[in-house]
Amino acid sequence: MASFGVLILLSSAVVLVINKRQREAVLRRLHIQRRRTSGASTPPRSISPSKKAPTTGAPDFVNAFPPSRRSVLPDIAKTLPPASAKTLLSPEPSGNFLVKHALPTTQTYSLDNKVPKYTPTGFSTAELKAMGDFPAYDILSGVPLPQAYENFDATKALPRPYRPLRWKYHQTMSFQKMETDWWLEVENTYAARVKERQDLFKEYGSKVLDYLPGSELACKELMEMCLQFYCARYPAHFSLSDDKKVFHNKLLGTETNIKRFHPLHILLNNVPEDFAIVLRNEQDGMYYFRAGVICSSLGWNVGTKIGMQLEEIHGKIPDYKEKMSFSMDRFFSKMATHSPIQRGSWGLEVGTPLFMPPGHPHEALREIQNAELKIEECNLRVDWQTLRRLPLSAGVVFNFKALFTPVTEFRDEPYIPALLVKILKEGKKNLMEYKGTWHTEHVCIPKLEEYAQEQVAKGWVKPEMEGQEEWNVATLAESPYFPGWEEKWHRQQGF
Repeated sequence: MASFGVLILLSSAVVLVINKRQREAVLRRLHIQRRRTSGASTPPRSISPSKKAPTTGAPDFVNAFPPSRRSVLPDIAKTLPPASAKTLLSPEPSGNFLVKHALPTTQTYSLDNKVPKYTPTGFSTAELKAMGDFPAYDILSGVPLPQAYENFDATKALPRPYRPLRWKYHQTMSFQKMETDWWLEVENTYAARVKERQDLFKEYGSKVLDYLPGSELACKELMEMCLQFYCARYPAHFSLSDDKKVFHNKLLGTETNIKRFHPLHILLNNVPEDFAIVLRNEQDGMYYFRAGVICSSLGWNVGTKIGMQLEEIHGKIPDYKEKMSFSMDRFFSKMATHSPIQRGSWGLEVGTPLFMPPGHPHEALREIQNAELKIEECNLRVDWQTLRRLPLSAGVVFNFKALFTPVTEFRDEPYIPALLVKILKEGKKNLMEYKGTWHTEHVCIPKLEEYAQEQVAKGWVKPEMEGQEEWNVATLAESPYFPGWEEKWHRQQGF
């Protein structure tokens, strides 16, 4: 399928070399040989950090914890009353202590327990209670709040033109460092998208929004981080009351009493993006899908995947178990809160199907090549994704939104038609069958070839190196965009 949705879109190997092909493309153009870089990284905490990890056998995820953020607690303490601040100045717990006193992720808990429990990032329930609502997540996570978006016009705003096309096309994650100002984007379709998602929830209920016991802290944390982001990025349109109990949404003309609703419902009604939360299980150290609001899945839904461990979720992904499972589990065990990442997944669709559970009528369109299909009906669907660890609960949040672009737009986007044709015609068979583009290829390939030839004739596409007769198709240095994308994007918004 073109897009198997959230978590399913975590279908690629976790490759921690960021933008390797892009760097190499740029260096080739400059005739510079790339120097090998170090693969060193900060290790996660463990019970015996001085001991070397075993070189054989299964890794011990039970005793591996993500990097702690407790070093910032003195800065958080400065923002709190003295009594609460004192609670935050206790020593950091050891790995052994975290194992014995782990906050459960499979059952509901209370922050008022007399015996504190600890999250995987080392915060106690007493400290969580002392920090209260809407703590300074920028300090806690190490990810700064976004800059205010100057001259933002909600009636004209468009998403950036993501074209996450890569060649050679392999099943890899192709991570990039997240552009933190763009974690959540508001566009001119904001109100319509919120309404569409609310309607989907009314129709499908727990198939698009659900949460399991033990996810309470992570859901609250995610909601507060999203609202903080909106208020900082779009201050003219979103704000919190002084007591942080009411969220004001001027774009929708609504006021939300935060304590009256589950955090995921607040997101459903205000943030038209999808979120899946996976939590570290204290029994085996593995990560399980425990809560989510997902209205953009194709071929699956929240109800079919919630409660599953990563490997179960990715069972149908080509090459996942053999080539990716271990890397994915190791990556999740080590991921730091201050290192959010982004990537894109794509497919070709007839129309703009947003949510397609198993058995949906739109599935039938994928089984045929309709002779009457027109290029104007074909769209590139991009699921633009981010992945970040929540600092308090240590939950890992996968966030994505579906964006649709008419294939006809590629006519004036240099290199994109040739790159997309190359993937469609020569991509690895099992990956392309999984992506599910076949039902559009009889129309898209000929038209894209026509666009590619036009671009060569106009001089928009040129050989990369002297002596070459034509461009050697490869991932663009500008990926996930294309040369000149900003000018086109600004022009379309009336700049």
